[in-house]
Amino acid sequence: MPTERDHDVVLFGATGFTGGLTAEYLAEAAPPGLRLALAGRDLGKLEALRERLFSLNEEFAGLPLLRADVSDVNSLREVAESTKVVATTVGPYVHYGEPLVAACAEAGTGYVDLCGEPEFVDKMFLAHHARAAETGARLVHACGFDSIPYDLGVLYTISQLPQGKPVRIDGYARAGGMPSGGTFLSALTAFSRLPASIRAARDRAAAEPRPAGRRARASFGAPHRNPDGFWAVPMPTLDPKIVERSATALPAYGPDFTYRQFAAVKRLPVVAAGAAGMGVLFAAAQLPPARRALSNLLKPGGGPDEVRRARSWFSVRFHAESGGERVVTEVSGGDPGYGETAKMLGESAVCLALDELPETAGQVTTATAMGQALIDRLSDAGLRFATL
Repeated sequence: MPTERDHDVVLFGATGFTGGLTAEYLAEAAPPGLRLALAGRDLGKLEALRERLFSLNEEFAGLPLLRADVSDVNSLREVAESTKVVATTVGPYVHYGEPLVAACAEAGTGYVDLCGEPEFVDKMFLAHHARAAETGARLVHACGFDSIPYDLGVLYTISQLPQGKPVRIDGYARAGGMPSGGTFLSALTAFSRLPASIRAARDRAAAEPRPAGRRARASFGAPHRNPDGFWAVPMPTLDPKIVERSATALPAYGPDFTYRQFAAVKRLPVVAAGAAGMGVLFAAAQLPPARRALSNLLKPGGGPDEVRRARSWFSVRFHAESGGERVVTEVSGGDPGYGETAKMLGESAVCLALDELPETAGQVTTATAMGQALIDRLSDAGLRFATL
């Protein structure tokens, strides 16, 4: 991790809705003396945000503002070279994300984002992992609701199990709240780019080495009634792959690790309605006019008000078995799409910048890059990691 830098953390995309929430979270919760800077295209909007942050924390009166644009690679290079870590909320990442990843990989700078797009993560591994490993940069994708509760929840669960035995873990997610506009647009984009995503996954699988003498895999599984009495429906998200990559990298996950992930739903009609809705969304995403119309329904940069966010919640329950022992754990918190996502991104950036962490580099997961240090930070910040 570079030490002679002007800033500890630069937040890129800070004037968007989730970026603004992340900035506000850092203003209220960051450790004293954190050298934060804000980056974006519009200095006027950045100045307005700085005024808002000053009302929350007087230390931010002179907060540095950096003009940067994804279409200006020189501006991104200057941002990356000025800081220990860049946190970015600018998506869809498959369209706007690579220049910043490239700049951080070249500069040896830590990078965290909110990406839930499998194609982007795979392409960034193929294009920039090797250079980041050379420079010491840690590129950590999926530092929000995608995929921290699952990745760190499994890591926490592993710590409750006997070591050196085969491990099987099923994760069941429940949530009450709205997806963010950025998340919706990213999902729509991913649905429209399925062939490209499949190619990227295939190319990565061919290039990425597997651990010798160990096996780690993630699968979607079949619908079923789970041990808590909910209908369990497979979740076609990035999260299981993130967990699999952590298990591949960390011997603590045992010689034979299996993970499956599901949405837990109370009523069967809700399952049917959700499946039908996903089918309609997938079909519409294939047609440019329909895709444009849908993208206008929930635009990035907006979101629910504070009252609605306060009513939102999530929980992910893990049923694990290893060496004949069974364990049930849970990760839970508040509003998943906005408030907790901003908290997760902010704490990930601070953790990567300031904490004593394992020696890693290249494209890595939250479990491999930050692990227990990030669990501790998030627990102190109000997320609950519990053994039931």
